Amino acid sequence: MRIRFISIVFILLLICFCVVFNRNVLNINTSLTSNMRSKIDWYESRPCYNIALVVCGHRLWESLVMIKSVLLFNKYDKGNLHFWIFSEDKLITEFVERLNDWRNLVHFEFDVLPLTFPKNNKEEWQSLFKPCSSQRLFLPLLLPRVDSVLYVDTDVIFLSPISDIWKYFGRFNASQFAALTSEHEDENMGWYNRFARHPYYGRMGVNSGVMLMNLTRMRIHNWVSHIVPIYNEYKLRITWGDQDIINVFFYYSPDALLLLPCQYNYRPDHCMYISVCNVSVEGIKLIHGNRGYFHSNKQPLFKAVYETVESYKIDSNPYLNFVIPLKASLNDNVVKETNCGLLTEETILNAKKIFGRYQSLTYTRN
Repeated sequence: MRIRFISIVFILLLICFCVVFNRNVLNINTSLTSNMRSKIDWYESRPCYNIALVVCGHRLWESLVMIKSVLLFNKYDKGNLHFWIFSEDKLITEFVERLNDWRNLVHFEFDVLPLTFPKNNKEEWQSLFKPCSSQRLFLPLLLPRVDSVLYVDTDVIFLSPISDIWKYFGRFNASQFAALTSEHEDENMGWYNRFARHPYYGRMGVNSGVMLMNLTRMRIHNWVSHIVPIYNEYKLRITWGDQDIINVFFYYSPDALLLLPCQYNYRPDHCMYISVCNVSVEGIKLIHGNRGYFHSNKQPLFKAVYETVESYKIDSNPYLNFVIPLKASLNDNVVKETNCGLLTEETILNAKKIFGRYQSLTYTRN
């Protein structure tokens, strides 16, 4: 009788234990699920900025400096960054290693993808103008699940948050699916209106170093199916490769393009002779050191910007380690004695606005 009684008590205690244990497990799982869901909701509620770039040859380090400038100026922005990098196979490993190191310090996403060109004339496409630069013509097909992307050349440095240029997607009308800046602001200095042997957009053509692309609309309009015939027809008359192809396309489809202000693709041509791009109010947003100006002393303002970003340590105090060194470099007589060097304040305007409040603070990581 005693044994039976003990057995019944044991069974009841075991049942109670199982009920309590399962309830605790359920509460834990519910809590974990709730926390995970809240993190997903938080992530999805933030805008996602997709940045695409194409890297071949010796451009790896230059592209890393560009990416660093994006991370720097978006440190206090609430958007999520995703870099889509199309690269030669030999560069992929180093890209992944370096970006993973940075991702331990700041939050962003990236994919490093192999180059993909049409099977027909693959070698021609890959060597058109600069090695693999024409890859971006095929982004609507290569990123089938991405709605919109900002394409930038590797020799571009951000001097403002990406949200500043991204807002122009919201200004597209129903027919527009891309945005670019004019190649020149002065017809007396224009290349296309003086030398081009093919059709081009507008009065002076467009520069393709910075390009907003609504890939969804481009797929709907069969962008790629138009690009290939343009290349076949004009390949013996183009000088600037994929940029010329883009100009021909928008010559025939001008309603598909929104023209961006010049401060979103500021180049040496805007200041090397006379100032032809008014950046006095909003400052330089993106600076483009095309034709090697980031690495030469022709207009040292461009080199000073590049080297200051290059030296900046990810996730360190942006005022102490970027704004102050940049101001010092831009105040050097070597810079100030050149025409572009007259734009010191316009170059640093956005950085001072964004990071100036941190000049008297001891920086701690978020």
